[in-house]
Amino acid sequence: MITPPQDATLRQVLDHDEDGVLRLVLAPSGPDVPVRGVLIGDEDAARPHDGHLVLAAGLTADPAAAAERVRELARRGATALVLRDTGDGPPPAEIVAAARETGLALLARAGWADWADTVELVRSACAFAALGTGDRLVGDIAGGGLAVLAAEVARYCGASITVEDTQFRVLAHSATGPDADPVRQSTILGGKVPDWRVAELRRAGLLRALWSSRDVIHRAADGDDPERLIVAIRNGGEMLGSIWAAADGAGFAPEAREALRRAAEVAVPYLLQHRLRVGSERRREQHAVRGLLSGEGDRRSHMWSLGLTAQTPCAVVVAEQEESVAPFPERVFQALALQARAHRTGTRYLRESHRLTVLLPVPDGQDRDAVALARDLASLAAAMPDAPVVRVGAGPVVASPLTAAASAEEARLVVRALREREARADGGPPPRHAGPDDVRQSVAVLRVLDAVRPLWDRHGGPVHDMVAADRATGGDLVRSLTAYLDAAGDIPRAARRLVLHPNTLRYRLKRVRERFGLDLDDPDTRLIVTLAMRLATSDDGHDAPDGPDTGKASDSTEM
Repeated sequence: MITPPQDATLRQVLDHDEDGVLRLVLAPSGPDVPVRGVLIGDEDAARPHDGHLVLAAGLTADPAAAAERVRELARRGATALVLRDTGDGPPPAEIVAAARETGLALLARAGWADWADTVELVRSACAFAALGTGDRLVGDIAGGGLAVLAAEVARYCGASITVEDTQFRVLAHSATGPDADPVRQSTILGGKVPDWRVAELRRAGLLRALWSSRDVIHRAADGDDPERLIVAIRNGGEMLGSIWAAADGAGFAPEAREALRRAAEVAVPYLLQHRLRVGSERRREQHAVRGLLSGEGDRRSHMWSLGLTAQTPCAVVVAEQEESVAPFPERVFQALALQARAHRTGTRYLRESHRLTVLLPVPDGQDRDAVALARDLASLAAAMPDAPVVRVGAGPVVASPLTAAASAEEARLVVRALREREARADGGPPPRHAGPDDVRQSVAVLRVLDAVRPLWDRHGGPVHDMVAADRATGGDLVRSLTAYLDAAGDIPRAARRLVLHPNTLRYRLKRVRERFGLDLDDPDTRLIVTLAMRLATSDDGHDAPDGPDTGKASDSTEM
């Protein structure tokens, strides 16, 4: 006799948490309180929260108001409140006191995880609890995981079994003998159903039937391809994967179809757990890479999470596109990430909307390796049709991942230097990659500008007034002064760059003197103006475009 499904408990959820997504802060009613599901913030706030974990997404920062929210959740029957662990110490005393008073459990979500991880964890734990007890198949599997499930289902069905996710990757399979059909052999050896096979199944309509059917699908034998039974693994309406059974000579056992139906139900929590583990590993790695690149958090823990040692030299390479365009197209990002991964074993990367940052182990400690990767990434991006402009900078090699943040900072400065050089270039193809030695002086100037900017923002005077007034009217004077100073006072050369008549440029410089009282022949004034122009055209690392200047009608008539 099969006992009815049971609720999970808080203890089971925490025991199920192999990756440390949640940390128990307080359980005043004990760990065996029921957990029937998960709610996000004020989702379905009007209905009872009986037995649910509530995720504190958007919880007010006011401790008193948050404490009242805890009391409200307890009144509605919630089991626990999950807070985000900010790393700033324990939750506010008001929240802890309210939880202790009402019996509501408090949990903290790990800093590297996100709310989706918590949802997956609770769903997986609840799915395991819902299997019930007394079922012969469940008893034989006994929590052994997908490998045991595949082996036991093979025994019940008299067939060879593979368990696959929705991307047709093999998650588990039963024993494979030497007489296994070629498709099964190549699928297991490759860890994934071959692309040609997926295309064939799609053309035959089998995949459409699999996605839409809740019953076991039969596929007749065809030449060397044996008879197969397939069933989808679903959690409610969500497709998680599938189980494929291939007949082994004597055909399927009489109970094969029913065994596959039950196996699809039993597999749900395992596939949820697998997806949680894969997602957790990816987010934990991204959290560790981000921590090392920013120099934040426990850098040694980040380093160990990535399998690195303190004696591993490394360098950071940054590939970045303009923020004024859409984020990296997926195909461009995937190509760049694959190129970075292929460059050396142990390479890690961090994806942001307009930037790919690569943490590259450099065993020989030579800068040329990071520069070579920068060159390869820039060449790959330039060769892709319709790809955005990508500039790639390599930071210097540092002795340890613990100091990777210094290399990352320099790599970002190298990219800024490339942008500035391109904006100020007089012609010719601009370089799209560089190492620290290639733009050393430009990087030094950027560091000076970043240090000077706070002082400049507080500064007054005629140069400051001129920049502010000119920005409000289109920026002609700033562009003209920048070109004039870059050309070392050579008016014809500066005018060619601006696509202006030299007399127009002379008129603009005269206007600077007369309107704002700036004497460009004075060395101190020229230095301040030069700094001001560089700051005006380099907005905290995001350079303003500096293209040809067509001039205004008033300029051409006032020469």
